[in-house]
Amino acid sequence: MRDGYEADDFAGGDEDREDAASAQERTFAALPPAPGRGFAASWWGKAWLKALEDTALDLQQLKEGRRVAREGRVGAVSVRPGRITAVVGERDGSTYRSDVLLQELDDQEWDRFLGMAVERAGHIAALLDREMPPHLVEDAAAAGVDLLPGIGDLEPECTCEAWDHCPHTAALCYQVARLLDQDPFVLLLMRGRGERRLLDELQERIAAPAGAQADAAVPDERAAGPEVAGVPAVQAFSAGGILPALPAPPELPEAPGDAPSLDTEAEPAAGLDPAALEMLARDAAARAHRMLAEALAPGHEEQPVYGDPTAREDAVRLAADARPEPWIVSRLASGSGRPRAGFPAAVAAWRYGGATALSVLDEDRPLDGEALARARTRLAEAWEGDEAPRLRAERNRWTSADGALQLRYGPDGRWYPYRRQDGQWFPAGPADDDPAAAWAEAEGI
Repeated sequence: MRDGYEADDFAGGDEDREDAASAQERTFAALPPAPGRGFAASWWGKAWLKALEDTALDLQQLKEGRRVAREGRVGAVSVRPGRITAVVGERDGSTYRSDVLLQELDDQEWDRFLGMAVERAGHIAALLDREMPPHLVEDAAAAGVDLLPGIGDLEPECTCEAWDHCPHTAALCYQVARLLDQDPFVLLLMRGRGERRLLDELQERIAAPAGAQADAAVPDERAAGPEVAGVPAVQAFSAGGILPALPAPPELPEAPGDAPSLDTEAEPAAGLDPAALEMLARDAAARAHRMLAEALAPGHEEQPVYGDPTAREDAVRLAADARPEPWIVSRLASGSGRPRAGFPAAVAAWRYGGATALSVLDEDRPLDGEALARARTRLAEAWEGDEAPRLRAERNRWTSADGALQLRYGPDGRWYPYRRQDGQWFPAGPADDDPAAAWAEAEGI
């Protein structure tokens, strides 16, 4: 077993060299240590971690690799089609050249992937805007293309000469999750296509059918028959200069419109409170502005649709979002059906996570066998050695030994931090997939 690496270790044989016309490589600088936080914040980073942990054959090696990566011992990461490489260090100063190989997609798979993207306007807009919508994974899988790794897809090579994944290759895999936070196109590069090449091929795909449609739309005066159909809007928008320019979509106003003033000399009708009505008008304008911003954002059609809040929830939402005068907050608290003393905790929960966070505050629910096992596994993996706090488990809640801090496992599989204040549990921060990061929020770190 070697304790180091040499320059020749980075000189692959002819079989590792790609054709000069398609060779692509990106190098990311070493990232700082990540104590007490999750390795990923974006959807793509978390999806990579889930795929890694769900397909791992040796969880102990993953745990050791997570420790190495958390301590910042992974050097600069080189990413190229089919391979990621980094020098990984140990506490004793020894270093190792670690590689992880990922099967590239073949030409037929890339053909199916590009065909799928062109068929969906939301994916076209997002990719051309250099964004990677999460639903791309599901739609690609439906087309027979797996973007995320499956069991056996990640093949390790390390100069420590381990026969399977070692802490060094596992640390490299964990570091990739943080790289995907920066740029999810890294995953497509590992699968064989860099960002520039992918976008060029996508634009060629868009132009080809649009050009054919444009030619077909020109009437042939010599031919008799029914009127030629128009061009579909999706193709018209994507055709660029091939078809006449279409008007741009409306721009989003910089701010919501001003609410009307109801402060007039006339007396309001009985039972009508002008100040409260003005607050409701301002809230409606703010919600309309936010909904329009979401509708104009790329990939909006891929997002889930949420129902309207109940009256009990909406009273909390108004207090959280509209930030009304204290006397209006008191009326909202009364209308919510909650004890007055518990209303501030409900408002804080909504600000941290909306209706889901509010349900976590309200519900003391048991966990079924699968959810309980998943929660315990995440807790066991969150801390290294004796760093784990002593926790007392009850239903979906884990409480510190002194009864001051608490983690709650939500219905969305995330951890919600709580802190005891004035005899009641109060939300202490936003939810996190990593219980250690949520615990740090509870501690106020």
